[in-house]
Amino acid sequence: MNEEVTIDIKRIDDYRWRIPRVGKMKTDGIVYADKKMLEDIKKDKSLQQVANVAWLPGIVGCSLAMPDIHWGYGFPIGGVAAFDINRGIVSPGGVGYDINCGVRLMRSGLSRNDIEDKIDDLVDALFVNIPSGVGSQRKDLKLNAENERNVLLRGAKWAVDQGYGTQEDIEYIEDRGCILNADPQFISKRARERGRNQLGTLGSGNHFVEIGFVSDIYDHDLARALGIYEEQVTVIVHTGSRGLGHQVCDDYIKVMLRASGKYGIDLPDRQLCCAPVESKEGKEYLAAMACAANYAFANRQIITHWVRKTLEHVLKLGPKDLQLDLIYDVCHNIAKIEEYRIDGKKKRLCVHRKGATRAFPPDHPDIPRAYRALGQPVLIPGDMGRYSYLLVGTEKAIEETFGSTCHGAGRVMSRSRAMKLAKGRDIVRELKDKGITVRSASRSTIAEEISDAYKDVSDVVEVVHNAGISKKVAKLKPMGVIKG
Repeated sequence: MNEEVTIDIKRIDDYRWRIPRVGKMKTDGIVYADKKMLEDIKKDKSLQQVANVAWLPGIVGCSLAMPDIHWGYGFPIGGVAAFDINRGIVSPGGVGYDINCGVRLMRSGLSRNDIEDKIDDLVDALFVNIPSGVGSQRKDLKLNAENERNVLLRGAKWAVDQGYGTQEDIEYIEDRGCILNADPQFISKRARERGRNQLGTLGSGNHFVEIGFVSDIYDHDLARALGIYEEQVTVIVHTGSRGLGHQVCDDYIKVMLRASGKYGIDLPDRQLCCAPVESKEGKEYLAAMACAANYAFANRQIITHWVRKTLEHVLKLGPKDLQLDLIYDVCHNIAKIEEYRIDGKKKRLCVHRKGATRAFPPDHPDIPRAYRALGQPVLIPGDMGRYSYLLVGTEKAIEETFGSTCHGAGRVMSRSRAMKLAKGRDIVRELKDKGITVRSASRSTIAEEISDAYKDVSDVVEVVHNAGISKKVAKLKPMGVIKG
């Protein structure tokens, strides 16, 4: 346990680096980064975690790390790894505590100058209508046992059936807003209790709702096909499965610690506790994880409803004038059973994406028909003081990364260090001077989330774009943000 190998990383090209297989590693590690970024990555233990993941049984291909990599629980955040479903494992550490933390992007029929003088009112109203902060709850939506069960089984589809959004929304959500192998019998009573009052809430930390605009377009043909134009108003929602997902992870880490011993799995780090994918424990975790993922889909769907209602009310516009339509919703903490061609044969794999986003190419059957010729939209949020990006998936991502790319900026600073750096500064005023209005449940959250605490997301995006595992379409800049 907690064994370490010497990390001797070697350059493949300007955007790829190899951690050669040594000791009990079963494969190499591959890190996507440029030279400058790699120096920052070396400052924490995340490269060691890439090597540790390569130790796990049944791994297929390499242990992968995206350019937003940083230290996490077990797997690095920004880690991707695929395992043969017959010989490999599933690990809660490869998904994380916030199961299906994800992002959705909406476009509108408005331009930046339509809302500039109303942005403070919009942010204030969003802050009232979308509860945020640690333990935040909706007073108008308390689930009974039967409704909660239906949320866990049906995800965003349940929310739409209750009047939160439209059937069209479902078409533009990863897995159409519902992972099918969910089984609520594997969710603990404590997890259910934590989830009962939190649907439709942001939570804390780096979660946010952001009103912004399209500042730059890199591929005009793709942008046009996605309904995107310069100066257009957009909305991003970033949140996950709240306390329910956290509890599911916590519950199954205990299960997997026992299972690792039961199945004689040799671990370099206890945080990589796991079970064979096809074992009782493995199947039960995947069923519970799917429930939490569906809860997160429903959560973002309900928040979307309140975003629409808020903008309609403040701007005094009807839905047809607002045209706040969903472009896409992607997961970035998930394990999925997916099929890939390995050594000329189709294989079903358990693909872990922890702080990584699916990036399927044109013509892939699992993306909406409207996007088949374009590739799957990929949403990469930055920090509240800079910008976010819209990309699309590529064939190279299928070839190299199991259809995966980065998920965000990636932290370079602990929350405590960020707090120290923010001490004595008026971060809200600093952002206001940049034209960004911010509201949060606490000043400490804003301090923890300062731009200095993150990599510049443009550097991250340049790596995945130049490496060819996703393609830039547009840059989005914030105007108003509510934070968890």
